[in-house]
Amino acid sequence: MRAPFSTNPPAIEPAELVWHDGVPKSRLFGDACFSRQYGLNESRHVFIAQNDLKARFAAVPEAGSFVVAASGFGTGLNFLATWQAWESCGPSHAATLHFIAIERFPLTLADLEKALSCWPELGDVSGELIASYPSLVRGAHRLVLAGGRVRLTLFFGHANDALDTLRFQADAWFLDDFTPAINPEMWQGKTIARIRQHCKPGTTLAALTSEDTILRTLEGVGFRMQECEGFGPDQTMQRGVFRSDIAPLTPTDTAGKPVRSVAIIGAGIAGCLLANNLARRGCAVTLIDSAEEAGSAASGNLQGAMYVKLGVEFNHQTELALSALMFSQRYYDSYRDTLWHPTGLLQLAWSDSEQDRQRRFIERNHYPEDLLRPVTRQEAENLTGARLESGGLWFPGSGWLEPGKLCKSLALHPGVHKALGRSVKEMAISDGQWHLSIAGSDNPDIQADCVVICAGHQSPQVIPGSGKFRFKAIRGQVTHMPETLSESPTAVICGARYLNPAYGTQGQRLAVVGATFDLRNDNPHSTAESHRENIRELSAMVPQMLSTKLATSDVSEQLAGRVGFRCTTHDYQPAAGPLFDAEGRVEEGLYLLTGLGSKGLTYAPLLAEFVADQITGQPSALPVTLARRLATGRMHQPKVASS
Repeated sequence: MRAPFSTNPPAIEPAELVWHDGVPKSRLFGDACFSRQYGLNESRHVFIAQNDLKARFAAVPEAGSFVVAASGFGTGLNFLATWQAWESCGPSHAATLHFIAIERFPLTLADLEKALSCWPELGDVSGELIASYPSLVRGAHRLVLAGGRVRLTLFFGHANDALDTLRFQADAWFLDDFTPAINPEMWQGKTIARIRQHCKPGTTLAALTSEDTILRTLEGVGFRMQECEGFGPDQTMQRGVFRSDIAPLTPTDTAGKPVRSVAIIGAGIAGCLLANNLARRGCAVTLIDSAEEAGSAASGNLQGAMYVKLGVEFNHQTELALSALMFSQRYYDSYRDTLWHPTGLLQLAWSDSEQDRQRRFIERNHYPEDLLRPVTRQEAENLTGARLESGGLWFPGSGWLEPGKLCKSLALHPGVHKALGRSVKEMAISDGQWHLSIAGSDNPDIQADCVVICAGHQSPQVIPGSGKFRFKAIRGQVTHMPETLSESPTAVICGARYLNPAYGTQGQRLAVVGATFDLRNDNPHSTAESHRENIRELSAMVPQMLSTKLATSDVSEQLAGRVGFRCTTHDYQPAAGPLFDAEGRVEEGLYLLTGLGSKGLTYAPLLAEFVADQITGQPSALPVTLARRLATGRMHQPKVASS
């Protein structure tokens, strides 16, 4: 028996398996995860065939989607069978399969690999799932697979929590082989009623159960049910269709009219990620920026450290930061060793106050070690190759990016039309279409079904109308530190500043150090004073790593660097989603994705996914508890009451 599992958040207790002849069995529920003899064929018969998925997959339109929801995930066998059916029978044009699964006791990565080794015919799909499988922390995890043609949303936690907070409407449901006696939570009447909220007329259902009580419960919430043959000898199952005369209890998605064209204003990391995301889903995207190249403003640094500072208390703000960190690590992995360098990252306990904060963080939380772990000074030195004064928190999956180059790479997708070197003069909506007037007599207007403003600190000037918004620009200057003036760590080190590993050609290697945090400074040029500030803060963190030459003023005068302006909000949380006016009315077809502050490289991939979900009316990557933190209506400046 394993040791008692800590109840501290955010880690979730994994499934405890026992293995018999290579087949995993749940110690808690006492049932086998699959039959080694015919488990995959059973999945195909019970869930693929009885939901008529192959024919329905073929009928998904251009830029459309199909949503499958499942009451469990287990070894992922049903998901992988569905993925294979989508690849063989789905449309040849751009379309997305969404698979949403709820799992209270997820398998460890080692158990998942061992279980799926029984099915070599699953080949590449199982390998991609294993490579993307998330750390075992509670909540929602979005996995983007098959180049974006398949999106898996895993919810680790209780079924009712998932059904209350996830926003989707399923085309088909898989209710797996659990009887009320074994897994009562899944079959409570309240849970079945919540499933109804995620159905629409024509939603189908396949249930590997013969319980009369379940049949009556499903019929009671609106399904027309019938018993049919299961896969094995004397096995029966049930299938059903949600009646067309019953509406969902509450709307659970944001689907409106189909969106085929999108104009994105701003070609920084947020805008380029969103443009690429939407283009992969089949949307025609126009990417607009006043600069001549993508990634020219705050996203144009040579290096950027990819990290977040997780709160001592595990609240919704911390959960959003953690979700962004995990998603970005998965997303950037396709750029590994080219534009993404997962060296690991050390959050140094560099001061007394930070040591105390990290001590309280470890006491109150339980994170899987594949996400982060505390390390001593000696361990930290071994991991970073640096001479340090203290230990800290080690994030093995983090590292650094080349953000400017990444923006340019993302914008190369053939579905992204670039309108660079152009400024939007004004915009207005007419007959459901946005019309964007471009400065300059030779530039034609741009039309689109919707517009997304990703213009960083310039966003308030771009938003149409006359309102005032609670955004602020914060200057940040980075210093390009030559390798001759500082020892180069092998991993990113963060504290009052961040220090990246040096890179470049021999003799010209440098590391980006940053960044200042200048609230009331609009100077777009780098200054010696800001270089000296970066050096002072870095010296307080890692005094043994810096050359004594940096103490002389003439050296700081000669250092190169770069200035960018972060866009942040009054509450330091991003703004992402449909734009609401000051009275709370949604602005038709107008979205924001901005206010990411100094953590744009970490937050942008997940928030681009979230906004793309909303634009296309597809299932949301974020539960409503986290989506509320991003609501754009909070960005309006409160009106001052007249005396």
